[in-house]
Amino acid sequence: MSEPAPDGPAERRPQGRKLPKGLPGALAVTALLGLYVWQIAGKGVAMVGTGEPVLVGIGVAVLIIPLLVIGLIVREYWLAATVQAMADTLFAEGRLPVDDLPRSPGGRIDRSAADEAFETHRAAVEAAPDDWRAWYHLAFAYDAAGDRRRAREALRRASRLFRPA
Repeated sequence: MSEPAPDGPAERRPQGRKLPKGLPGALAVTALLGLYVWQIAGKGVAMVGTGEPVLVGIGVAVLIIPLLVIGLIVREYWLAATVQAMADTLFAEGRLPVDDLPRSPGGRIDRSAADEAFETHRAAVEAAPDDWRAWYHLAFAYDAAGDRRRAREALRRASRLFRPA
């Protein structure tokens, strides 16, 4: 979520930052997973290369693991890129979610305020189930309510409905 906008859309986005905040960490984890995939694939190829029927079977099974890892990485990067495109679109429209819920002195979001905001966004999704914007906003309402799993599901749904201009 973003911080409250003082006057308009031009003042919402932090200036001077070119890379998203989490990108270096995501790239580092991806590089580590790449090393893992390389090592596992090498072991699988070595097993298949022995010609022993049992080792060939195990080697083929082991080669499936890197394919799954690569598929999951691609899926997550695709979601991140789509969510960023949705955020850019909402920013241009002046409709980017704003984190303006009241908080406790410790920084926790007031649960009753989060529940109230959630109900508003849930009703918007029920009224327009094919609107990616409604799903995007519902995802952030789920996040504020502390339900990360449903927030991610709502973002995935929004990304499937999103059609970039």
